[in-house]
Amino acid sequence: MATDYGYDSGLGFPGTVRRHRLPAGLRAPFEGRTWREFGYVLLSLPISILMFTYAVTMVSLGAGLLVTFLGIPVFAAGLAGCRGLGALERARARGLLGLEVADPEPLRTRGSGFMAWIGAVLKSGTSWRTLLYSVLHLPWALFSFVVAVNFWVYGWALLTYPLWFWVFPAYAGQDGLQLYGDQTHHIYLDNPFEIGVTALVGLLFTLATPWIVRALTTVDRVMVHGLLGPTRLSARVVELESDRGVVVDTAAADLRRIERDLHDGAQARLVALAMDLGLAKEKLTEDPQAAARMVDEAHGEVKTALQELRDLARGIHPAVLTDRGLDAALSSVASRCTVPVQVEVDLPSRPAPAIEGIAYFTVSELLQNVSKHARATGAAVDVWRVEDRLLLQVVDNGVGGADVSAGSGLAGLAERLDAVDGILVVDSPVGGPTRVTAELPWRGDRV
Repeated sequence: MATDYGYDSGLGFPGTVRRHRLPAGLRAPFEGRTWREFGYVLLSLPISILMFTYAVTMVSLGAGLLVTFLGIPVFAAGLAGCRGLGALERARARGLLGLEVADPEPLRTRGSGFMAWIGAVLKSGTSWRTLLYSVLHLPWALFSFVVAVNFWVYGWALLTYPLWFWVFPAYAGQDGLQLYGDQTHHIYLDNPFEIGVTALVGLLFTLATPWIVRALTTVDRVMVHGLLGPTRLSARVVELESDRGVVVDTAAADLRRIERDLHDGAQARLVALAMDLGLAKEKLTEDPQAAARMVDEAHGEVKTALQELRDLARGIHPAVLTDRGLDAALSSVASRCTVPVQVEVDLPSRPAPAIEGIAYFTVSELLQNVSKHARATGAAVDVWRVEDRLLLQVVDNGVGGADVSAGSGLAGLAERLDAVDGILVVDSPVGGPTRVTAELPWRGDRV
């Protein structure tokens, strides 16, 4: 049985999966996707005529009035109307073609008032792209309409010819559908063989029509995505703004964690230590032995507080990473893991401090997951460089089942890597092994 991913042929919900007994070529004429795409082509002609007429009229009117002050406002109004029609086209493509196109960048006005709005409309690349779409889409919509309708009508008409060929002798005064005729010769499709061949040709047309329509709408998808969607630059700006928010949130979370660790850990111990030393000072003259015991306990508290401070400093940025690089720092992390870890770092030089720090904390968090959740008996860490990318890979032989989409720590790690144009790929089938690969940009070698 074939598996169809995407549109459900009956209900038409994107993302659903249906199993079909018929191959795709035979069921295509009856699928909901085919009829939606055909409906899109049919609607494209009247809508494109409306858009073309509006765009040409407003541009011509604005150009003709440029000798007066009214030309620029009319021109801006025409572009604004094209933007509205572009929004309609995106909604139509979303509903009938299943094409998800993000809205382009909004108007960015400098100041307030009507003149500021006019300037923003005229400077916006989206306005001019929608104008271009309004002009270019008409000839393509006309071509698509003619091709799709002809294939569709002739295909179904020929396929059903055995059901209606009797109309010709009964009402038209001829033996059947005329294939050829001149003053002396006439060829009609009237015998069973010719009728069967005609139906077979119609079947071929009917089976081919959905794929022809799909090819036509592919061009529409390209035009809608390229002219009515956001540009790569604007999409990149939105992505960077989102990444900046992730970085700010991550930094704030790290500061709260450090504050909490200091307050609940080393700071609490130091307060208790000060109290113990104060009591020992009071008992020094009355009970020297008790004071000595209290000083000895305070000494142990000092050692514990120092260890917590070292661990906290290592969590902020370990000194071994700054002094000796990733190889030594990752070896230090691996030595604290609960399972044996083999570390291999093959780098020609050291990356920028920021990338080096992210790589260190990524491997550190992945090894913590191995210790806490993997139930593994061994792990391996590999770090290497490929062109302008730094690659990290942590493999363990544990139980597997790790999933980024489950909202675990891996999801937060993926967001942190994405903030610096990094990628996190998790391959963790149930039963193991788990292979986590992180990819970071290689930036700014140290000097």
